[in-house]
Amino acid sequence: MSALIARQAPSAAERLADLAVQALVDEADLSPKPGLVDRRGSGAHSDLHLGLMHASAQSLWPAFAAMADAARSEGRVSQALRETLGQLGRDGEAEMLRVTAGVNTHRGAIWALGLLSAAAMLESGASGIAASAAALARLDDPAAPHNPDSHGARVCRRYGVLGAREQAQHGFPAVIEHGLPQLLASRRAGAGEQNARLDALLAIMSSLTDTCVLHRAGLEGLTRMQAGARAVLEAGGAASLAGRRQLRLLDRDMLALNASPGGAADLLAATLFLDRLAPHAPAPTGSN
Repeated sequence: MSALIARQAPSAAERLADLAVQALVDEADLSPKPGLVDRRGSGAHSDLHLGLMHASAQSLWPAFAAMADAARSEGRVSQALRETLGQLGRDGEAEMLRVTAGVNTHRGAIWALGLLSAAAMLESGASGIAASAAALARLDDPAAPHNPDSHGARVCRRYGVLGAREQAQHGFPAVIEHGLPQLLASRRAGAGEQNARLDALLAIMSSLTDTCVLHRAGLEGLTRMQAGARAVLEAGGAASLAGRRQLRLLDRDMLALNASPGGAADLLAATLFLDRLAPHAPAPTGSN
């Protein structure tokens, strides 16, 4: 008898969870990111570090797998699926907070990548997956807690801006219209993978109304983030010497303002997830 035991191949839901967690790890590791946790340090955060970000990402694997599996079972966008995803997301958040001792590391990423993991079971292609995720996000979840005093809710009221929920409901335009196109363009230009990912982050930052930055640094911080990100790209991107100089200035600005573009970081993870999904995507439910 052979001593080798055949291992069962991972399911489509498990593969999607692998990709979602890897996207979070890759986002955390990417350096140098202005104001964000990376391999250099904790950025503008006093309660976060790279090891904690890794542990948080790994803790979310069961939630992402369960969300994708729920979509496989339901087979379509529906109210029942939306409510199931909401509960699975809250369960995932509870586990994340247990692992991080109460530190909010990936709350926004649970929302974005959870929706996209489920949608990837129903559609193929970045635009199709984003559209399916948007349809799910537009459905109401009666069990969702209403917290008008959360940082995000207060920022949206004060500045009249759209937050992470609306970004999803509109089909992740920061990802589809900015992050992914810039990632591909920088690769084609020979920037190298890490620089291409930095350029994708900067493209998202240049257009996103990041409520994390608004909460920490107000409109001044948001304006400086967007203008600074555009300056890096206009100087040639992260692969160029002029772009790197602009990137250092942007990092200095974000640290001086104690501003961290956490919303942009979550959307970069979504960008990396969709980018990697193409060669790994399961066949959409109901396809031949």
